[in-house]
Amino acid sequence: MTRLISQPSLALLAASPRLPVLAVVALRFAGAVTQWDQRQRSRRALAGLDDHMLKDVGLTHAQARKEAKRPFWLS
Repeated sequence: MTRLISQPSLALLAASPRLPVLAVVALRFAGAVTQWDQRQRSRRALAGLDDHMLKDVGLTHAQARKEAKRPFWLS
């Protein structure tokens, strides 16, 4: 089973004054990968919404398609 680490947890670890530099870099990288994964999942879910659900969140089909096509590394 995969255990997800939340962004706030990673930030808390990275703020620790006693971590070696390599550990801080690794935590920042893990935070970025976690954020990229969340964006990819959100955009994939957005692409699967029908017109009724898009109307509920205040988006048009064209806006949702445009957002869903964005690369995961762009916020």
